[in-house]
Amino acid sequence: MYDFSKVVITSSPHIKSKEDTQSIMLDVLFALIPSLAVSTYVFGFRAILMTVVSVAACMVFEAIYDKIVGKPNTITDLSAAVTGVLLAFVCPVTLPYWMLIIGDGVAIIVAKCLFGGLGKNFINPALAGRAFLLASWPVAMTTWVRAKSGVGLISNSTEALDAMASATPLAIIKGTADGELPSIANMFLGMCGGSMGEVSAIALIIGGVYLLVRKVITIHIPAAYILTVAVLTFLFPQGGLGHLDSMLYSLFGGGLMLGAFFMATDYSTSPVSRKGQVIFGIGCGLLTVMIRFFGGYPEGVCYSILLMNTTVWLIDKYTRPTKFGAPAKQKKEG
Repeated sequence: MYDFSKVVITSSPHIKSKEDTQSIMLDVLFALIPSLAVSTYVFGFRAILMTVVSVAACMVFEAIYDKIVGKPNTITDLSAAVTGVLLAFVCPVTLPYWMLIIGDGVAIIVAKCLFGGLGKNFINPALAGRAFLLASWPVAMTTWVRAKSGVGLISNSTEALDAMASATPLAIIKGTADGELPSIANMFLGMCGGSMGEVSAIALIIGGVYLLVRKVITIHIPAAYILTVAVLTFLFPQGGLGHLDSMLYSLFGGGLMLGAFFMATDYSTSPVSRKGQVIFGIGCGLLTVMIRFFGGYPEGVCYSILLMNTTVWLIDKYTRPTKFGAPAKQKKEG
């Protein structure tokens, strides 16, 4: 006779997986290595220092918060490390370290921990930190450096980098800054002004493909986001550019690839259903183009994703699948 005392009764889901938060975050960190490598080549060793300082600050802030509230230490899941890398990637390489650390504190404590930690935050922590820094120190957050004929800037001093001050391609196209517009090829490869996470589209695409192959993310949000921006900027060219050039500059500039593959796909702040993810991606694309075309700021990825983060609950409400076998009343309400 079978011994039922050995049967373990648990609630669904019953599917087991070897993946955990740490392995997923480790994949994301691996996917960001190509972009960091290009940034280091373009901007010099300070790109690595910025990233290391940001990661260390995020992990320290999370450890301190966990200690104060009496929660188990969660820095080993590497989510704080990912936030640190992403925040460094959306900041100018000239940003003072103390400003970056303050942004890390806002990202980890305010946008993440105060809402309950990983999985309970409703906005992307790295983008929240960037938005705070941009509102607090707009000049420092909009001071960029340019690549010097493909040769990375080897100095670690902010003063030396400031001497190479330059406008981003999108600012030049919008007409809010003067300068020589880099070629599309240079934007694709990363030889242009901007933050570390926007200078090389090819490096970010390689990282995005890695995440897709590893099934860390799905194609729905990135495809909907990128295609929406592509269609709108092709149909409505900006800055006197041709239709194709307008589209390519918009796709390869402004951190669109970083936002589409690494930020809009954040599990905690994006819809759970495929239909919801497509709607979310289209919304991000529409807002990005609207901000770039009609706003006073040449960039739109950061705020478009943050705004769409606040609508995820509504998207999930109307796109969630109906439970199998649910009564007709529940199906109708669903």
